[in-house]
Amino acid sequence: MTEEAKESISTKRGLRRNEILPFTLEFLRGRWFALFASFLIMASSGSVYLFGTYSNEIKTTLGYDQTTINLLGFSKDVGANVGILTGLIAETTPTWFVLLLGAALNFGGYFMIWLAVTGKIAKPMVWQMCVYMAIGANSQNFANTVGVVTAVKNFPESRGSLIGLLKGYAGLSGAIITQVYLAVYGNDSKSLIFLIACLPTALSLIFIYTIRTMGPAKHPNEHRVFNQFLLLSIVLALLLMVKTLIERKITFSKGTNAVITTVLCLLLFASLYISIREALVVWNIKKQPPTAITIEQSKSHVVESSEETSTKPTSPEQVDEKIEKSCFLTVFDKPERGMDYTILQALTSIDMLILLVTTIFGLGASLTAVDNLGQIGESLGYDNRTVTTFVSIISIWNFFGRVFSGFVSEILMVKYKLPRPLMMTMVLLFSCIGYLLIAFPFPGGLYIASVIIGITFGAQLPLIFAIISELFGLKYYATLFNCAQIASPLGSYIFKVKVTGAIYDTEALKDVAAIGLAAKQLTCIGSHCYRLSFIILASVSCFGALCSLILVMRTRKFYQSDIYQKFRENADTL
Repeated sequence: MTEEAKESISTKRGLRRNEILPFTLEFLRGRWFALFASFLIMASSGSVYLFGTYSNEIKTTLGYDQTTINLLGFSKDVGANVGILTGLIAETTPTWFVLLLGAALNFGGYFMIWLAVTGKIAKPMVWQMCVYMAIGANSQNFANTVGVVTAVKNFPESRGSLIGLLKGYAGLSGAIITQVYLAVYGNDSKSLIFLIACLPTALSLIFIYTIRTMGPAKHPNEHRVFNQFLLLSIVLALLLMVKTLIERKITFSKGTNAVITTVLCLLLFASLYISIREALVVWNIKKQPPTAITIEQSKSHVVESSEETSTKPTSPEQVDEKIEKSCFLTVFDKPERGMDYTILQALTSIDMLILLVTTIFGLGASLTAVDNLGQIGESLGYDNRTVTTFVSIISIWNFFGRVFSGFVSEILMVKYKLPRPLMMTMVLLFSCIGYLLIAFPFPGGLYIASVIIGITFGAQLPLIFAIISELFGLKYYATLFNCAQIASPLGSYIFKVKVTGAIYDTEALKDVAAIGLAAKQLTCIGSHCYRLSFIILASVSCFGALCSLILVMRTRKFYQSDIYQKFRENADTL
């Protein structure tokens, strides 16, 4: 019986009355409900994207200057990007503990900030506020680690699409939380901080025993299901984009925001319907009597497995040698690509070094461009409303980049055996066009540049996370993908502070000197302000593409093989 025939039969059959309770219990313990829970947790993990919304409230209430606010922003970035400890905790503790710890950090950090802003506690010292901010921001690493790692281990054959979806929801999370906040509280920034403290914490506690590693299982048409999840997420993103654009011209009432939020929640919970339907497919297929072909295949698989086992050396000396070798002794004794590397083996491998360099140059340049879009619009003479609009919808283009890179790279890899790093090469080369459009601007060119930069910025992280899981295995994936995240703020600091910021200040001083006025505030107006900076960003992005291309050549033979075969062999038989 073909997979399509199995699915057709299973979807036509409903549940008998005596099957409702057993099915419900199995569904709540299953991987499809865990995936739905991961979507919700990722969709609420966007507290770090909302700092600009409530930072002015902190500044006004606590009497801080802009330097202090920038220091708080730096603390947020440090907390959000230092996730190695999170990965190590996830490797050594159960998933429920990771979620519980993340919930405690989220509530503790942001609740203390809310208490300070509302005056319910004495005004904290600046260093204390920095600690609160770093703790709250660091909690997103726990949510990301649990959501991404468990989903990839439960659905390893769709990891590219899945990582794109999960990171896409994370990219939209700032807009989603903002919409919920407008519907519940109206325009009250203090209440936004309270919502950030409570909502992600509540969702983590609700699903604390739901999200866990269950391993892969066979499914008639898993890729079709993820395409449906993709369609829902795109509709959600388009709703948020249209609402954002309209909001620039008219102000929505609290009631209108409540209606929009209701529609948004319905789209989010539509994923639950798909999850229930697919769990029912699996439930009904399991009840089908095994065919003669299935029985024969099972017997042959058992015979092959026993033959493979019998040919493997099992001498006590070799077993003892494997057990006694520490991770330090096996650093340079690396397994084949796709096998489970230790953390030290992966971090000292040439493939990982190339990937980290690519991340520093590629993602560092993208972060720099995104963070400077507002000032770029100002320097090129765009009005404030226009600048605010394309900066506000950059998260939507970011979302499309994330899901696009995940799904397209999966298709190219599975159908055409093209290495996933090749997609990274194409993304980085495409980003150069956006940088050059800013370096050599023309009327309306910044609109095109912002779309390109947003898409290419979002496309990179899902590709990096998927490549790490494929080259170095899933055993220590929680730690390895958190290690890769450190490279992005390093690149951002180099290119944003040492390159773009320094060149901008130099050009601004030249303008001030030419006018003959004292420099109270350095502001540069004209196309020359960012020309050299973005020529440099285009150059380093090209260098990142070259590094990625080297990784393509190194991994070409690996990706031409069936890298998902071992997961299909280990999957539960239906």
